[in-house]
Order: sequence, then C-alpha cells, then structure tokens
Amino acid sequence: MTIHAQTPGYRADDTMPPLAPSAFRDALGHFATGITVMTTLDDEEGRYGVTATSFSSLSLDPPLVQWSLRNAAYSLPIFQRSRHFAVNILAADQEAISRRFATRGVDRFANLEVEQGLAEMPLIGGAAAWIECALETTLPGGDHTILVGRVLRARTFSKPPLLHWRGDYLPIKNDPRVSGGAA
Repeated sequence: MTIHAQTPGYRADDTMPPLAPSAFRDALGHFATGITVMTTLDDEEGRYGVTATSFSSLSLDPPLVQWSLRNAAYSLPIFQRSRHFAVNILAADQEAISRRFATRGVDRFANLEVEQGLAEMPLIGGAAAWIECALETTLPGGDHTILVGRVLRARTFSKPPLLHWRGDYLPIKNDPRVSGGAA
C-alpha cells in the first residue's frame, strides 16, 4: 500500500503543503474509467474527434454531461465553436480507435464506419453508446476547460465498454449481461 499524506502535525486551519503531481496522478490512476471519443463537425476543421476519459454524467434533470480538455489543447476552440458534440462510448473491441483519436497527425476518420447524427455530428460505428449533445456552457477548471453538454439523444448497443485503468486498457471478460461480453 502506498500512502500519500500531509506532513505530520498538519491541522485543517494550517496552510496545506502542495501535493506532488505524481502522487495525485498515481491516485487518479486507480480509478477505472470508460473511454470515449468526442466528435463534432466544425466549419473550419470538418469532422473532428478526440479520445477522452474525463467524461461523466452531471444531471438527470435536465440531462447534462461533462468532460474536459486542456486549456492549451488544439481541439478546445474547435469544440467551443461547433456548439454540438457526440460522446461515442467505445466498446471493448475498439482499442485501436481509442489510440487513433489520441494520435496527432493522422486522419482519424480514415476507413472508419461513421453515421451522421443530429447537427451532422459524426457517430462512430460499433460503439457501446452514442450521446448527442448541444454545448450548454463551459467552465474554468484549473488547467482544463469543462464542457457541459445538454443531452439531445442517447442510444445504446449491447456491447461491453472499453475501460482504462492505471495507464492502460483494462479487458472485460465473461460478462453475461451483454452479448459477446466478458467481465
């Protein structure tokens, strides 16, 4: 067991010593997360997408989701301009798609099965789910910008999800709840 703690004698009213970024990153790596590809259609860039693990639900009423991008990310102004985005929740067999959309300088949509969603958003074929959104607002979040989307439509498919844990992909095996899946 690894313990990352404040200095001995720390009290809540004391100024907290800084947490080492590596300790914070290590702790976050212990949280398994699904892998998404966020896609949009931009007047300047055309179809565009990025791999994101920062996705989560925010509200059921109204239906809202959230995800974030680094403030310095090339893709941030693209998603802000387009005003719509699709959350493609990747299926367990889509690791190559996750890697492709995380790679710079490649045609991310080349030879990829894509359907057209609301507002012409690209939807990646074979995904476990699609969530189509209108950009509701953006919020500052340290070195990231949080994008909040109002869900316009959601569709699910009977496929196990692709997961990320401790810096790598986490396979799912033998899950009787989904056809062809495993946990």
